Amino acid sequence: MYDGLVQLPWWGYIVVALVLTHVTIAAVTIYLHRHQAHRALDLHPIPSHFFRFWLWLTTGMVTREWTAIHRKHHAKCETDEDPHSPQTRGIRKVLLQGAELYRAEAANEETIRRYSHGTPDDWIERNVYRHSVLGVSTMLVIDVVLFGAIGLTVWAVQMLWIPFFAAGVINGLGHWWGYRNYPCADASTNIVPWGILIGGEELHNNHHSFATSAKMSARWYEFDIGWGYIRALELLGLAKVRKVIPTPRFDQSKSAPDFDTLQAVITHRYDVMRRYVRALKRTCTAEIERLAATHAGRFDPRALRRWVLSGEDRHLGDEERRSLEVVLRDSQALSTVVAMRQELAAIWNRSTATREQLLGQLQDWIARAEQSGIEQLREFSQRLRRYAI
Repeated sequence: MYDGLVQLPWWGYIVVALVLTHVTIAAVTIYLHRHQAHRALDLHPIPSHFFRFWLWLTTGMVTREWTAIHRKHHAKCETDEDPHSPQTRGIRKVLLQGAELYRAEAANEETIRRYSHGTPDDWIERNVYRHSVLGVSTMLVIDVVLFGAIGLTVWAVQMLWIPFFAAGVINGLGHWWGYRNYPCADASTNIVPWGILIGGEELHNNHHSFATSAKMSARWYEFDIGWGYIRALELLGLAKVRKVIPTPRFDQSKSAPDFDTLQAVITHRYDVMRRYVRALKRTCTAEIERLAATHAGRFDPRALRRWVLSGEDRHLGDEERRSLEVVLRDSQALSTVVAMRQELAAIWNRSTATREQLLGQLQDWIARAEQSGIEQLREFSQRLRRYAI
């Protein structure tokens, strides 16, 4: 039996397989995702073309197809037009058949035409890299020549890694299970706070909240290994970061919010909402405990708390939602918290309003918050005046 040009101990083949698949993960997250799909960073031609070549060998994915499908996912997130949302297609479907969903959408010429702008269209892309079978077949030959019969196993691991972890886990679990730093409109979640195995893509809620950020970690305890690679490339002059998650800045509280305050609030809207939830948590907890005593067994206190503070109601059934609405009417404080949260979010969702109209809405919101009779809401309105650009 042919043993290949390179003989290793059994654990050596495992290390080789993990290293090769990790390079592929880095190519997907740095080149396809952050560079091509979202333009969060510019790449020098050397790493850019290396990543294109490596992805051709190890996945057969075409840059324009992957980019178009991912951009459509963001544009149509959690709707029937989303190519791979577990909210509409079911978690089992996306986890187990994510690669099939990708191939089906890649055959949609309208998707490719509409969402693939700015992707490579040179001679080698048109005449070499579009031949996916040739790429992965070349990788098979290389693995067998290098490692002999065990190279077939190494190759199989390479071929399965992206379909399972990227197409299945990220597209599936990343919109189904985990924790959320930011209350963005879709169902995206951070699967775990340490983005190593899938290159930082585990921090999916952070990404959907700030899609054009080259860095996916947002909290001190979160780690994005893809960002580490980007910083190394930047130090070598091979990459240039264009955007990262903005860090809020605060000045002295203004007597009345101005246009700078408005711009800062819109820019840091997720931080604003996170602080709103934190500020009103004590008031809501006390009110929900009171309601639980008077409406014993009629509602789930945890569901009401999530709904009141962050608007998370996608997992509520119609009957449960109606029950919560009935309970909510018995608390003026909770009704105020919900209404004020919705009105605050509407300020940055009203894209057709003028700057003057939006500023007037922000000023009115702050004035009513201060007169609400809820101390924590009044304190939050004071903090809102301090956001600065």
